[in-house]
Amino acid sequence: MTLPNRAAVSRREYLKAAVAVGGTAGLAACMEELDDEHESIPTGGEPLPDRQHAWNEMLSVDDDGNHHSPKHHVLRYVNLADGVEPSEARKPFAEALAAMTDAIAWGPEGLLFTVGYSPAYFERFDASLPESVDLPEPQPLTDLESDVTFDEADLLIHLASDRPDILLEAEEGLFGEADRINGVDVPDLEGLFTFPEYDRRTGFVGAGLPAENQDIRGISGEPVPEEAPFFMGFRSGFAESQPSEDRVTLSEGPFAGGTTQHVEKLDIQLNAWFNQENHHQRVAKMFSPEHAREELVEGVGENLGNATGIEPKEMTALIDTAREDGVVGHAQKAAAAREDGQPIILRRDFNTTDDEQAGLHFLSLQEEITDFVTTREAMTGAAIADSSGVGSRINNGILQYIFVRRRGNFLVPPRELQSMPTPTGATE
Repeated sequence: MTLPNRAAVSRREYLKAAVAVGGTAGLAACMEELDDEHESIPTGGEPLPDRQHAWNEMLSVDDDGNHHSPKHHVLRYVNLADGVEPSEARKPFAEALAAMTDAIAWGPEGLLFTVGYSPAYFERFDASLPESVDLPEPQPLTDLESDVTFDEADLLIHLASDRPDILLEAEEGLFGEADRINGVDVPDLEGLFTFPEYDRRTGFVGAGLPAENQDIRGISGEPVPEEAPFFMGFRSGFAESQPSEDRVTLSEGPFAGGTTQHVEKLDIQLNAWFNQENHHQRVAKMFSPEHAREELVEGVGENLGNATGIEPKEMTALIDTAREDGVVGHAQKAAAAREDGQPIILRRDFNTTDDEQAGLHFLSLQEEITDFVTTREAMTGAAIADSSGVGSRINNGILQYIFVRRRGNFLVPPRELQSMPTPTGATE
């Protein structure tokens, strides 16, 4: 990807493009753009939470109590170089991460990040992961997934910030040509890591950003509302639909305080979503037919506050509803996966235009990958399609418009084990 003509795009779109380009070119473009109002990067050094995934306390919330995700995101997939043992990389990688946290304040105005490890990483050890950790190899989960690539890189680093310059500086300090981050020396990691194909993925979230980045393949006109934080035109991440960080945290074993992470790359057919459906139909498929009939969703859904208003139903009741309405909503199906009325996966996903295609990096945290599988099975709605006349994709939530392209599972250990853990949690 190359940077667009600066005169032809908005400032926000240009900064998003700089993040997508990455490297020294992206960082230089970002710094030049921000030069007139460049603020110093807030320095870190403060004690960080034991849980890598403990972000909520630092995130801003809207008037309804919904957490706001950082605006810019980078996913870096990394392998240990051939012949390099985890024990060789453990100390320098830990020192690099410590330098980054000293250099940049923890939070969206600075930097938030997690480091996760795949099943492939742990397979190199003689010992196995404890029973308290559910981390299977990624696999197809539905009959609809005919073209899915599995991500099996050793590590996944998720970097997030409201400031694109901070995101790029941190990334360049870890894996690029820079030897300092915000004035702090970073250990040289050269020779320890290699990078798989499609190793870097980027994205964004927040009102205005999807609308400014909708000039991509497969979309005609400018259908994405200016106020929408996501490409499909509605709010997401309602507080009522998100579990607590405690709910998704491992409570036992050597990785207590950690979590599991699932990441998918979804392509979205925005042209069909906006140009073949009206607002009433989109509300019915995203939320529920009742929401559409009662006109419960205004615009992008700001009026919903912190909850969709959808009560969890048993699958048999949902089948009856779908049979009567001829359509079932995505949120209706997702609510069916709750346990004791509570959601079981914490979503931190974000929009993407990787490959010049509108999409979503669906990132979820859960105590067990099984919790994600349960939720995905509910959202697929196979039982509804078999019993109600709703199709496997048609009128079955938003399945007609989203397609899974890549998938991976990772263990995000507690912070003390974030650098090259063994399956037993030992660091030596």
